[in-house]
Amino acid sequence: MRVFTRRIVVVGTGYVGLTTGACLASLGHRVVCSDVDAAKIRRLSRASVDILEPGLEELVRDGLDSGRLTFVVASASVVAEAEMVFLCVPTPMGADGGADLAAVESVTREIRDQLPHGCVLVMKSTVPVGTSARIAELVRRSDVAVVSNPEFLREGSAVRDFLRPDRIVVGSAGQDAAERVAALYARLGAPTVLVDAASAEMVKYAANCFLATKLSYVNALAELCERSGANIADVTAGMGHDRRVGRSFLRPGPGWGGSCLPKDTHALMRISEAVGFDFALLRAAISSNVRQRERMVDKIAEACGNGRANSLAGVRIGVLGLTFKAGTDDLRDSPALAVARLLVERGAELVAYDPGLRADDPHLEGIVTLVDDAYQAAKSAAGLVLLTDWQEFRTLDWPRLAAVLDGPVVVDTRNQLDPEVVRRAGVSWHGVGHPPIRA
Repeated sequence: MRVFTRRIVVVGTGYVGLTTGACLASLGHRVVCSDVDAAKIRRLSRASVDILEPGLEELVRDGLDSGRLTFVVASASVVAEAEMVFLCVPTPMGADGGADLAAVESVTREIRDQLPHGCVLVMKSTVPVGTSARIAELVRRSDVAVVSNPEFLREGSAVRDFLRPDRIVVGSAGQDAAERVAALYARLGAPTVLVDAASAEMVKYAANCFLATKLSYVNALAELCERSGANIADVTAGMGHDRRVGRSFLRPGPGWGGSCLPKDTHALMRISEAVGFDFALLRAAISSNVRQRERMVDKIAEACGNGRANSLAGVRIGVLGLTFKAGTDDLRDSPALAVARLLVERGAELVAYDPGLRADDPHLEGIVTLVDDAYQAAKSAAGLVLLTDWQEFRTLDWPRLAAVLDGPVVVDTRNQLDPEVVRRAGVSWHGVGHPPIRA
């Protein structure tokens, strides 16, 4: 496939939009990123990136230095010379659980008359099946094609995922428009899947909801291992060698979360209900995920609580990690934060450390006291709880932690730690899907 340099406008400089714009510029395209937040545009124009994402700030700086990447305050006229316009605006969960398309539709109405003849409008945001058709109706122009090109970016590895993708999915009723979008990624050498727009929109939901279901399954399996005396690490190691199963998404934890899986599972439930399909399996996966967070609280209460009732009232607990995954500063639908809230509801006093967070984060007010390191979090605590799998937690000084803990116990909800290292330091280890290892 021949590679062309295109003039591209990316509307929205959130997680997806900024990564998309910076990466497309790195592939040689000329990219203008627009956003309604003027202060944010000023920061980005200085290569100041607020998102904690490895490699992203460097790509932004390189794009600015080369002149291939620019940032402007959003206006309808910004699309006037674009060959392609990527819509990367938020589609948050609405009150009914479905995706809220207000921002997508508002931007479409604003720019439709300014789109040049032959322009391709690319839907990058995650949207329900049928949205591309709806946007085409709003555009009301036969000379402008609407194409679905879903993103598959994981926080903490978004740049790598964009530049080394498993596949490129492009959906459109017109072959020419689909091939023009696919050609943007030709230098990546990834498999390209050309489908209709509705199928492309479904691919994103289908993939994320499958992963959520897989995680709910392994969390349920971990509980079964605890009750039956099996070891989840050994069980998943045996499962992972089967190519039909694979090794990914087989680690138990405090539940799944983040900016995508909760939103997408609920959105697919709404899509299913709209066409009269009872997606019982997906509903069970969502319910199991809620229960997993509550189960982690029960596990913590059993290890750190007072009296026969395992009361957490007034119990000081040190918390390691609050972001939804390591390598990010994102607290959106974080299972770690959800567990922390449940602990507070049961009366616990939390002191936490997370390498990606600042003490003034408004999401933490009234929930935890944030400190500068793990040892401060452990000081005088009845126990430690690891909720996010930051790599640095594997190399903590456990004799030092044991010396400051009031209760020599750690509840490792990610099975991140080496139980023998913890045990030798005089601290009991409680994992997920394993029998406890006593000090």
